Amino acid sequence: MSKQTLSFQAEVAQLLHLVTHSLYSNQEIFLRELISNASDACDKLRFEGLNNAALFEDAPNLEVRVSFDKAAKTLTITDNGIGMSQQEAIDHLGTIAKSGTKDFMGRLSGDQKADAQLIGQFGVGFYSGFIVADKITVESRRAGLKPEEGVRWTSGGTGDFEVETITRAQRGTSIILHLRDDAEEYLNAWKLKQVIAKYSDHISLPILMEKEEWKDGELINPNDENGGRQPGGMVKTGEWETVNKASALWTRPKKDITEEQYAEFYKTISHDHEAPLTWAHNRVEGNTEYTQLLYIPAKAPFDLWNRDKKAGVKLYVKRVFIMDDAEALMPTYLRFVKGVIDSADLPLNVSRELLQESRDVRSIREGSTKRVLSMLEDLAKHDKHDAPAEGADGVTDVVSEEDKAKEGKYTKFYAEFGAVLKEGLGEDFANRERLAKLLRFASTTSDTVSVSFADYKARMKEGQEAIYYITADTLAAAKNSPQLEVFKKKGIEVLLMTDRVDEWALNYLHEFDGTPLQSVAKGAVDLGKLQDEAEKKAAEEAAEAFKPVLAKLKEALKDKAEDVRVTTRLVDSPACLVVQDDGMSTQLARMLKQAGQQAPETKPVLEVNAEHPLVKKLDGSVHFHDLAHILFDQALLAEGGLPEDPAAYVKRVNALLA
Repeated sequence: MSKQTLSFQAEVAQLLHLVTHSLYSNQEIFLRELISNASDACDKLRFEGLNNAALFEDAPNLEVRVSFDKAAKTLTITDNGIGMSQQEAIDHLGTIAKSGTKDFMGRLSGDQKADAQLIGQFGVGFYSGFIVADKITVESRRAGLKPEEGVRWTSGGTGDFEVETITRAQRGTSIILHLRDDAEEYLNAWKLKQVIAKYSDHISLPILMEKEEWKDGELINPNDENGGRQPGGMVKTGEWETVNKASALWTRPKKDITEEQYAEFYKTISHDHEAPLTWAHNRVEGNTEYTQLLYIPAKAPFDLWNRDKKAGVKLYVKRVFIMDDAEALMPTYLRFVKGVIDSADLPLNVSRELLQESRDVRSIREGSTKRVLSMLEDLAKHDKHDAPAEGADGVTDVVSEEDKAKEGKYTKFYAEFGAVLKEGLGEDFANRERLAKLLRFASTTSDTVSVSFADYKARMKEGQEAIYYITADTLAAAKNSPQLEVFKKKGIEVLLMTDRVDEWALNYLHEFDGTPLQSVAKGAVDLGKLQDEAEKKAAEEAAEAFKPVLAKLKEALKDKAEDVRVTTRLVDSPACLVVQDDGMSTQLARMLKQAGQQAPETKPVLEVNAEHPLVKKLDGSVHFHDLAHILFDQALLAEGGLPEDPAAYVKRVNALLA
């Protein structure tokens, strides 16, 4: 039989060093990961067996067995799933697919308990076995291969591993952990059952362990019943028993599932070490029948913005696992949602291509989207509670404990996922109004991201005809923008939008509940009824008197500005930049360029404050040309941009200061 010694991929060696030397604070997760892998192997066989029943050989019942040998100090996890060929063992156990230890290392915080939980997220759960073992032996045979084509993989968790061909009658995989002295507690049936109940109770496959019963020790003196006995102990009976519930969690009635079980199931499918924020478990009946168990995480995953990362819920058909990341069942802007959808209507051999076209899939997607939005609406509704109000009849409302538990949860959710939710404005036309109600912003009256469009509307001044907003890179840049000056003077609230997605998303939302949205950085400022006649008349007179200077400014800045005009939006600043109503904002143009994309060449409009001393100084100045360019560049700086020629700007300022 051939035997060869191979070296681990460099990243694996690095990971193994970390596992064996650092992650001890939560040892028991190794069993969760190995049983989860065993369950996945059985799911894969079940799926491949749909088209090739011969793969089941003579063992159609899929199961996972956990056994231990105290004398040999070994713990073995065996499944009769798909198994591995020799090349697959080398590929899967000697390298980490692009999940990447670099990312893994970058996520480590120094909190060993939290760091240990990251193992599953990176698809490297197998290596968690080295938390408790100083040597691991894997024996496997892929379903469909001959018994003599089995493989044995052995490693001490250092720089290399051995692979040899063996004869293995049973398909599937056995992972034999040679436990270290400090992990001997896992050679105890009670301890193993406790860990399995905690982490793996939901797994729909039976997890079997050998039964044990108490046996008294031998008589010290065989002829004397009263002379005492040797210590007794638990002995194995040779019978195997199922130690988990062995029914898919989502198929059980809600009343039979505890909050802890829901939370543990979430942790298993998401590899998250924190409990979820909320979840919904429902059976949907009608033209399309399916069960959904959907979770909203408490924290954003590290790869939320990685567009190459597959996301989506797990898809089962009639409790048969089909795929992990069924992207077609959940819109992209809800890619943070975790969970399971089990359909009674889809064909068992469903493929990703079929998922894109199926009417039933569209129905499931729409239903699941609405369910997630309902969960968010419920959290938003109970996010803040004022003191219970006393009604006219003297009866005070009582806030239920369930509602109290939801307080503050939407704020937490929005801090993690608010920017992703905004993508839905451009992706999900059918639910745009519902999404708009869920959005939150800071404003000129609140630095916290807590103001909804409905809150804003309720505070609008009499005669105000639009919801005003401004976009910027940071909250400070938005708050201090010169474009807000007249709004601050008149006490008009303006929403401050600082997420990169805001500029794009607001292209798809032009009004809220019948009130138009107006960017304060677009078009000429028009406060309508909020601006009295005297102000309008004074502005018109100033513009008329300033016409000769405007003409000179337009000529001096013809290569930079589309137009120059007098404005009423400025109070303390000399100038600001705006774009035409239908133009691309300078903020969005900058973002596109930073992302390496082409942005249309659009010139902004320079608006000047005719009452400002610097603007008045223009008239008749011998430095008119330099002052005009300084005015433009300062307006550009004030909104977060940079002059095209910073050196020329500095030179002009220095010349005037000299």
